[in-house]
Amino acid sequence: MRRLLPGILLFAVATSLAGCNDDNATPTTPTTPTTPTAPTVTETFTGKLNMNGGITFPFTATAAGTVTLTLASLSPDATLPIGLSLGTWTGSACQIVIANDAAAQAAAVSGTLTSAASLCARVYDTGKVTTPVEFSVSIVHP
Repeated sequence: MRRLLPGILLFAVATSLAGCNDDNATPTTPTTPTTPTAPTVTETFTGKLNMNGGITFPFTATAAGTVTLTLASLSPDATLPIGLSLGTWTGSACQIVIANDAAAQAAAVSGTLTSAASLCARVYDTGKVTTPVEFSVSIVHP
Protein backbone atom coordinates (compact mmCIF):
# COMPACT_ATOMS: atom_id res chain seq x y z
CA MET A 1 0.00 0.00 0.00
CA ARG A 2 2.91 2.32 0.76
CA ARG A 3 4.27 1.88 -2.71
CA LEU A 4 0.88 2.61 -4.24
CA LEU A 5 0.37 5.95 -2.46
CA PRO A 6 3.20 7.85 -4.28
CA GLY A 7 1.89 6.59 -7.62
CA ILE A 8 -1.63 7.76 -6.85
CA LEU A 9 -0.36 11.21 -5.78
CA LEU A 10 1.76 11.53 -8.92
CA PHE A 11 -1.24 10.58 -11.09
CA ALA A 12 -3.48 13.14 -9.29
CA VAL A 13 -0.94 15.96 -9.79
CA ALA A 14 -0.39 15.07 -13.46
CA THR A 15 -4.09 15.04 -14.27
CA SER A 16 -4.80 18.31 -12.45
CA LEU A 17 -2.03 20.10 -14.37
CA ALA A 18 -3.21 18.75 -17.71
CA GLY A 19 -6.21 21.14 -17.66
CA CYS A 20 -4.05 24.28 -17.16
CA ASN A 21 -3.23 26.50 -20.07
CA ASP A 22 -0.66 29.26 -20.05
CA ASP A 23 -1.98 30.90 -23.23
CA ASN A 24 -1.58 34.68 -23.14
CA ALA A 25 -3.93 35.32 -26.07
CA THR A 26 -5.81 38.61 -26.05
CA PRO A 27 -9.50 38.11 -25.33
CA THR A 28 -11.90 39.21 -28.04
CA THR A 29 -14.09 42.21 -27.39
CA PRO A 30 -17.76 41.65 -28.11
CA THR A 31 -19.32 44.04 -30.61
CA THR A 32 -22.72 45.63 -30.26
CA PRO A 33 -25.06 44.51 -33.02
CA THR A 34 -26.38 47.31 -35.21
CA THR A 35 -30.08 47.78 -35.63
CA PRO A 36 -31.08 47.80 -39.28
CA THR A 37 -32.69 51.03 -40.41
CA ALA A 38 -35.77 51.07 -42.56
CA PRO A 39 -35.28 52.53 -46.03
CA THR A 40 -36.73 56.00 -46.45
CA VAL A 41 -39.37 56.95 -48.97
CA THR A 42 -39.87 60.42 -50.47
CA GLU A 43 -43.37 61.34 -51.58
CA THR A 44 -44.24 64.57 -53.38
CA PHE A 45 -47.67 66.17 -53.43
CA THR A 46 -48.86 69.29 -55.26
CA GLY A 47 -52.00 71.35 -55.07
CA LYS A 48 -53.70 74.71 -55.13
CA LEU A 49 -54.50 76.38 -51.83
CA ASN A 50 -57.51 78.71 -51.80
CA MET A 51 -58.43 81.39 -49.30
CA ASN A 52 -59.60 79.73 -46.02
CA GLY A 53 -58.81 76.32 -47.55
CA GLY A 54 -56.78 73.32 -46.57
CA ILE A 55 -55.61 70.12 -48.24
CA THR A 56 -54.74 66.85 -46.48
CA PHE A 57 -52.41 64.13 -47.80
CA PRO A 58 -52.64 60.75 -46.00
CA PHE A 59 -49.60 58.44 -46.14
CA THR A 60 -48.24 55.40 -44.31
CA ALA A 61 -44.90 55.08 -42.53
CA THR A 62 -43.92 51.41 -42.44
CA ALA A 63 -41.43 51.57 -39.55
CA ALA A 64 -40.08 53.71 -36.75
CA GLY A 65 -37.94 56.68 -37.73
CA THR A 66 -37.98 60.35 -38.64
CA VAL A 67 -40.69 61.96 -40.73
CA THR A 68 -40.01 65.32 -42.39
CA LEU A 69 -42.51 67.45 -44.31
CA THR A 70 -41.00 70.25 -46.42
CA LEU A 71 -42.77 73.02 -48.31
CA ALA A 72 -40.78 72.61 -51.52
CA SER A 73 -42.41 75.41 -53.54
CA LEU A 74 -44.99 78.12 -53.12
CA SER A 75 -46.10 80.27 -56.05
CA PRO A 76 -46.59 83.09 -56.91
CA ASP A 77 -45.22 84.39 -53.55
CA ALA A 78 -42.60 82.14 -51.91
CA THR A 79 -42.63 84.29 -48.75
CA LEU A 80 -46.38 83.96 -48.10
CA PRO A 81 -46.90 82.35 -44.66
CA ILE A 82 -49.22 79.33 -44.78
CA GLY A 83 -49.89 76.43 -42.43
CA LEU A 84 -47.90 73.20 -42.67
CA SER A 85 -48.51 70.26 -40.32
CA LEU A 86 -47.99 66.56 -39.65
CA GLY A 87 -50.50 64.42 -37.82
CA THR A 88 -52.16 61.06 -37.34
CA TRP A 89 -54.61 59.90 -40.00
CA THR A 90 -57.84 58.69 -38.38
CA GLY A 91 -59.27 57.33 -41.61
CA SER A 92 -61.33 60.44 -42.27
CA ALA A 93 -59.45 63.36 -40.72
CA CYS A 94 -55.95 64.55 -39.88
CA GLN A 95 -55.38 64.86 -36.14
CA ILE A 96 -52.59 67.48 -36.03
CA VAL A 97 -49.55 66.68 -33.88
CA ILE A 98 -46.85 69.09 -35.16
CA ALA A 99 -47.67 72.39 -36.87
CA ASN A 100 -46.01 75.49 -38.29
CA ASP A 101 -48.61 78.22 -38.88
CA ALA A 102 -46.11 80.57 -40.54
CA ALA A 103 -44.38 78.32 -43.07
CA ALA A 104 -42.89 79.90 -46.18
CA GLN A 105 -41.13 78.13 -49.04
CA ALA A 106 -38.40 75.73 -47.77
CA ALA A 107 -39.92 75.51 -44.26
CA ALA A 108 -40.12 72.04 -42.71
CA VAL A 109 -41.74 70.23 -39.81
CA SER A 110 -40.29 67.01 -38.48
CA GLY A 111 -41.13 64.34 -35.94
CA THR A 112 -39.99 60.91 -34.78
CA LEU A 113 -42.09 57.74 -34.90
CA THR A 114 -41.65 54.85 -32.50
CA SER A 115 -43.45 52.41 -34.82
CA ALA A 116 -45.29 52.18 -38.14
CA ALA A 117 -48.30 54.47 -38.41
CA SER A 118 -50.96 55.99 -40.64
CA LEU A 119 -50.04 59.66 -40.91
CA CYS A 120 -51.08 62.78 -42.76
CA ALA A 121 -49.61 66.03 -43.99
CA ARG A 122 -51.75 69.14 -44.16
CA VAL A 123 -51.31 72.44 -46.01
CA TYR A 124 -53.75 75.19 -44.98
CA ASP A 125 -54.49 78.91 -45.06
CA THR A 126 -53.81 80.77 -41.81
CA GLY A 127 -55.66 83.88 -42.95
CA LYS A 128 -52.96 85.23 -45.29
CA VAL A 129 -54.05 83.73 -48.62
CA THR A 130 -56.11 86.18 -50.72
CA THR A 131 -55.72 84.54 -54.14
CA PRO A 132 -55.06 80.85 -54.91
CA VAL A 133 -51.44 79.72 -54.51
CA GLU A 134 -49.75 76.69 -56.06
CA PHE A 135 -47.62 74.57 -53.75
CA SER A 136 -45.53 71.42 -53.66
CA VAL A 137 -44.59 69.49 -50.53
CA SER A 138 -42.24 66.56 -50.03
CA ILE A 139 -42.54 64.00 -47.25
CA VAL A 140 -39.57 61.82 -46.29
CA HIS A 141 -40.48 58.89 -44.07
CA PRO A 142 -39.59 55.26 -43.28
